[in-house]
Amino acid sequence: MTELVGQDDIVWLGYMVFAGAIAASASGILFGWLSDRSRSRRVWIAAGLAIITGLQLAMIRCDTIGVLLWLVVAWQVALNMLLVPLIAWAGDLVPDGQKGFLGGLLAFAPALGAWSAILLAMDSVALFGDKISVIAMLAIASVLPVLLFGRPRHGPASQNSASPDRTRQPRFVSAVMRMWVARLLMQISGAALASYLYFWLRALDPAMGDGEKAALFAGGLTASIVAALAVGRWTDRHGRPFAALSVVAIIAAAGLAAMALADSPAEAKLAYFVFAAAGATFLALHASQTLRVLPDPVRRGRDIGIFNLTNTAPSLVMPWVAISVVPGFGFDRLFLVLALLALGAAAVLATIPRNV
Repeated sequence: MTELVGQDDIVWLGYMVFAGAIAASASGILFGWLSDRSRSRRVWIAAGLAIITGLQLAMIRCDTIGVLLWLVVAWQVALNMLLVPLIAWAGDLVPDGQKGFLGGLLAFAPALGAWSAILLAMDSVALFGDKISVIAMLAIASVLPVLLFGRPRHGPASQNSASPDRTRQPRFVSAVMRMWVARLLMQISGAALASYLYFWLRALDPAMGDGEKAALFAGGLTASIVAALAVGRWTDRHGRPFAALSVVAIIAAAGLAAMALADSPAEAKLAYFVFAAAGATFLALHASQTLRVLPDPVRRGRDIGIFNLTNTAPSLVMPWVAISVVPGFGFDRLFLVLALLALGAAAVLATIPRNV
């Protein structure tokens, strides 16, 4: 983007994130619903993988910012064609008593993604086309095995299904709404940093290389694997998933506050490490526990698409907030606001009964 538009890269990043978020919001619900109706998650996953690969390779030949924007929008649509049925498939197969462990396993995904970014900082893949090709191959290597060799066995229907009466109970509906709100609040923090982390690190330490940036990001996500597995196992044994999520959100808020108040680059990097680890742990465990409160397999894909609005809605708001706040007030004020939002997520989760 910097090569295409120069100093307007931050502004165009905002436009691109905004357009991509609109596409992802609609396509997540659509493909979740289609995978419910077709009763075949695997077909949609395979189609999504093929399309995102083609679109990524098309980006190599892109030479205008307008074309790149539309390629990203189309890629977001195809990505949701893959991801929403994939998540719903996990909900179809994993019983509630193992959803904490599932959350721990989900923490591997962003960590492996971050470590793969280190490959892109190597001299051997310096060109944009080389980077895109590596990304496409990694995506294929990650998804294709489950499509070709996965032979999942469905457990008893009672494990992951709920009666219509239960799903309509006010307490149950309230828990679903609180889970949605809590994830939205935490995702706002994640959306702000995911889009602007590179620019914050560049301002924090101009001498910091791309490899060191990627290692810092990957380190926090790698730590989240250990944390998510440990906390997930604990929630399976003790049946306290919402309390655990609340504590993890508080730790993430503390990391954001420390980022805002840090006096040196070293302190700021350590604070970011804490936030990255806690934030990734929260999102992995929340994703698996969402499947607990969305137990109806007939509507699971569609409902996951609605829940995924918490992933995309922040991207509709945060670019404009960052564009307005950061140039005039710096990242510090932004981080303090995000810390308050994380505390709000912790408070919402603390009110959910443990027996939902």
